[in-house]
Amino acid sequence: MTKSLFFLAILFTVACQAQPSKSSRNNNNNAKTTTMVTDTSDLSKMSDEGWKKKLSPEEYRVLRAHGTERPYTGEYDQHWEAGTYVCKGCGTALFTSDTKFDAGCGWPSFYEGMDKSKIKEVVDRSFGMTRTEVRCATCDGHLGHVFDDGPNPTGLRYCINSVSLGFEKK
Repeated sequence: MTKSLFFLAILFTVACQAQPSKSSRNNNNNAKTTTMVTDTSDLSKMSDEGWKKKLSPEEYRVLRAHGTERPYTGEYDQHWEAGTYVCKGCGTALFTSDTKFDAGCGWPSFYEGMDKSKIKEVVDRSFGMTRTEVRCATCDGHLGHVFDDGPNPTGLRYCINSVSLGFEKK
């Protein structure tokens, strides 16, 4: 692939997720099924090498290196089973299928998280724009971004990388 085509592909991917927030919600600046982790003390001490052993290369690229999967390629984009979506890094329950909707953006979208204390929002000024990044509050894994163009009742769209998630059936 030529450099210009590669650059255009990256811009397309970023543009699909990049819709500026209308307001600041930055309240904290600080295997397919994953089970809930009860002792997270080791996660705060885990080295990059430890994460590389625990995660697949693609999971590491997204969760730890803040990458983005290509739109319409993720396992959970058009996944509609009842259950709970959990962080692939640590198993923390993040979203329920009851709040999932089809935003047509190519990534799984949710209008609300299960527990606000489990999701950390951080200002992201990468790629020459300002967005609100969403991270797992337990392991600090990059999940995606949140935008103000979602449905009622919240008006939010948590645009999340499938590779950052595991799923537990109801």
